[in-house]
Amino acid sequence: MAGDQVTLLNFWASPFGTRVRIELAEKGVKYEYSEQNLRNKSALLLQTNHIHKKMAVLVHNGKPVTLLDFWSSPFGMRVRIALAEKGVKYEYSEQDLRNKSDLLLQMNPVHKKIPVLVHDGKPVCESLIIVQYIDEVWKDKAPLLPSDPHKRAQSRFWADFVDKKIYDFGRKIWTTNGEDQEAAKKDFIDSLKLLEGELGDKPYFGGETLGYVDVALLPFYCWFYAYETIGNFNIEADCPKLIACCKRCLQKESVSKSLKDPQILYDFAVMVRKKLGIE
Repeated sequence: MAGDQVTLLNFWASPFGTRVRIELAEKGVKYEYSEQNLRNKSALLLQTNHIHKKMAVLVHNGKPVTLLDFWSSPFGMRVRIALAEKGVKYEYSEQDLRNKSDLLLQMNPVHKKIPVLVHDGKPVCESLIIVQYIDEVWKDKAPLLPSDPHKRAQSRFWADFVDKKIYDFGRKIWTTNGEDQEAAKKDFIDSLKLLEGELGDKPYFGGETLGYVDVALLPFYCWFYAYETIGNFNIEADCPKLIACCKRCLQKESVSKSLKDPQILYDFAVMVRKKLGIE
């Protein structure tokens, strides 16, 4: 981080700010300390944390990072994994998808969806595009996309495959019943088998390290329990190598801390099914 400009906006008694100071000291990071008046908030604090208007705020090269997201979204989980892999500190802003915030509508006026990464006040939308952006901006650590142009193209192809097949068929499993659900289960397993063929004997889709396709797929892995329980089938029986890869990825803290508990997601899916009148 030589040459980087780091500023900490804080209040002296805050235990939250103390956390940040400890981490900066542990990493040996030089930074400017800016004491804040919480009764008369500075323009800098309001600019860099326009959502909660609170400290502590860490400003890196003058470019704060905020993630607009919803807790159960597999697309948001992708972004969380990528940020964790790169060691990027960010503010998390949970969004109410039934009552969309002015900030979300302002930052994603086209689709009005999460996730949105706001970097230096500029929005980046669509999860796979966000992950690519993160990989390009914070390129000095944990590269996700390969440097070879053909391999990069292949990685993008399979990540797109995950969106078009794994997400769609997985969602149909837990939002339908009967023949529609059975058809979705077959299509889902067939798609996973194709992915498993691409994985081959590699430890990760990225080869020897976590890669772009792993990041694209892993958030759906924590939904597998909901798919299996609602659909009454077993994914590992058909795709053992794929499941082994997902379990291997979970050993990484950047992954395990970014994914949600499968039981909680199952409970959420059951609640949605009841609201849809299919449970």
